[in-house]
Amino acid sequence: MDDRRFDALGAPELRAALRYVRASHAPVSADDLAAAQQIHRNVARARLERLAENGLLTTSFARRTGRAGPGAGRPAKLYAPAPELESIEFPRRRLADLVGLMIADLPRGRLRRAGEQFGRLLAAEADLQPAAELATGLERVCAAVGELGFQASVGEVDGDRAVLTTPTCPLRPLVVAHPEASAIDRGMWSGLVEQGVRGVDAERVECETGGCLDDHASCRVVVRVLKTYS
Repeated sequence: MDDRRFDALGAPELRAALRYVRASHAPVSADDLAAAQQIHRNVARARLERLAENGLLTTSFARRTGRAGPGAGRPAKLYAPAPELESIEFPRRRLADLVGLMIADLPRGRLRRAGEQFGRLLAAEADLQPAAELATGLERVCAAVGELGFQASVGEVDGDRAVLTTPTCPLRPLVVAHPEASAIDRGMWSGLVEQGVRGVDAERVECETGGCLDDHASCRVVVRVLKTYS
């Protein structure tokens, strides 16, 4: 684990800023954080910069429409969650190694079912309420993941198929340490989709994940619902 990341999260105000960014579906600015947490924009910028300097956020610049006043034409500096390949732990408990030892001899079917149940537990913790439509349900799934301190967003929805992106998937550090745990990861997302979309059963959700090992990219979660929902 990078000690800088742990040091940056020692202050509650920095943890609160990170949670805000992770719960947002799009990159945020210092003005966004300042308005959300009722702090001065300079304070908000300092907190976001501290998180970025310690590898927890990435930065970019973009012009935002609808702004007026001084600086309205200048690109805004935006902050987004950095890909998280390693858990932040102190002391280090090596839980990923323990899980790796436990799953080594288990069939993929059992791993996926364990992931489905884990997804249901996450949904219950976030009080995820199902929606009738796939697109709305997936937006609620991503919002629930954000409430738990992670980040995910809906990239596209086409019929019964959808793509989610997540730089901080709850199980990404486990999959990075033990790629064979990807079956648990796919089960988790299937369980979340089940709880987010009314009439869907996790067993009828096909799920593929990609990019989890790329430290410069978000994970790409492709889901396809095999059952007509209403």
